[in-house]
Amino acid sequence: MTALAHELRASYAFIERNFFLSRRYWGWEIAFLVYSAAGALSISLIGAQAGDPRLLLTLLVGAIFWNYLSVVFSWIAETIQIERWEGTLEYTFMAPVRRSTHLFGAVAYAMIYGLIHTAAIIVAMVLFFPSLSFVQANAATIVGFMLLGSFSLVGVAMLAAILPLLFVERGMQMAFVLQSVLLLVSGVYYSIEVLPEWMQVVSKFSPATYVLDGVRKGLIDGVPLSALWHDIWPLLVMGTVLIPFGLWAFNRAERFAKRTGRLKRVG
Repeated sequence: MTALAHELRASYAFIERNFFLSRRYWGWEIAFLVYSAAGALSISLIGAQAGDPRLLLTLLVGAIFWNYLSVVFSWIAETIQIERWEGTLEYTFMAPVRRSTHLFGAVAYAMIYGLIHTAAIIVAMVLFFPSLSFVQANAATIVGFMLLGSFSLVGVAMLAAILPLLFVERGMQMAFVLQSVLLLVSGVYYSIEVLPEWMQVVSKFSPATYVLDGVRKGLIDGVPLSALWHDIWPLLVMGTVLIPFGLWAFNRAERFAKRTGRLKRVG
C-alpha cells in the first residue's frame, strides 16, 4: 500500500503540474475554447439551416463529443512535446518515477481537462439553441460511452505520443495527421456508410466510431446501454489490448531514444 500511495502521489504531481501549465497559459486556453465552441456552432448551424432537428442533434453530438475525444487525444499525444516546450524533458525522464505513473497522470489530467472543456461548449450550445429537446436522452448511455471512449482512446494516444519522442522535429505533425485520419473515418459529422468501402473497414479500428454511434443513439433515441453491446465490446477490446501495448511500446521507444540521443529539448 505504501508503494501504491507513492505512485498515486507521483501521478497527482503530474496532474497538478499540467494544471499549473494550463493556468500559466490561460490566454491560449480561452482562445482554444472560443475556437472550439465557434467550430462546433458552425457545424451545428448546418442542421439549423436545413430545418431538421435530428440532423441538428446529429451534428451537435459529433461536434461536442469529437471535441472531447480530440482534447483527450491531444493532451496525451503531446506529453513529450510539452516537456520539450517547458525544457523539463531530461529532468522528467531522469526522475525516479515509473513511466506508467507519469503517463497515468497525463491521462487523468487529459480526461479532467476534456470534461471541463466540453462542459463549457455544451453550455454555449444550449444557450445558442434553446429550443433543443433532450427528453428522450438516456444519461447512463451517454456517460457510459464517454468513459468507454476515454478508456479505449488512451492506448491509441499513447502510441501517438511515441512519435514526438522518436521524431524530434516532425513527430507532433505526424500525431496530428493520425488525429485527422480518425476524424475522417469515424463518422463525426456523417454516417460511415457514405465512405468508400475500404474506408469503412478502417473506421472499424477507430474508437471514435463506436463512441459517437453510442452517444447519438443514447441522446437522440434514448437507447439503453444494455442494447448497444455491438458498440461496447470493440471499445473494451481496444482499451484492454492497446493500453498495455501502448505502455510497452512507449518504454521501448524511450530506451531507443536515450540510446540514440533523440531525448533532447530541441530538434
